[in-house]
Amino acid sequence: MVVAPVREDGQAQFVAAPVAALSGGRLAATLAWMHEHLGEPLSVGACAAHAGWSERSFARHFAAEAGTSPLRWLHAQRVLEARRLLESTDLGVEEIALRCGFGTATALRQHFRRHTRTTPTAYRRAWLRAPLAG
Repeated sequence: MVVAPVREDGQAQFVAAPVAALSGGRLAATLAWMHEHLGEPLSVGACAAHAGWSERSFARHFAAEAGTSPLRWLHAQRVLEARRLLESTDLGVEEIALRCGFGTATALRQHFRRHTRTTPTAYRRAWLRAPLAG
């Protein structure tokens, strides 16, 4: 199936899970822990400690297993969570930014635009206008 990479108005197509599922790997427990703590500051050191490795080993194993850096994976997961909240709640962008670990609405907007080529507000508006599949 061929799908255009960009929708009307330059909006990127939305992929439900742009980061490969990593269940069953050596990092599965740490990835689950990271996902449970998206709203908190997560350093490579804290994630490495959870996994029981040094920071360097953790980063190397993470890249080998996930195909990306821990920070990029974390940002992608936070954007996915922000999308979920935009779709399912009426929370403001500032509150969503806090819940997803971005800290500020500005940071959320920057990462959201980088991943989706649209703003959180425009995403919510498009989501609300989209017809339900059925």
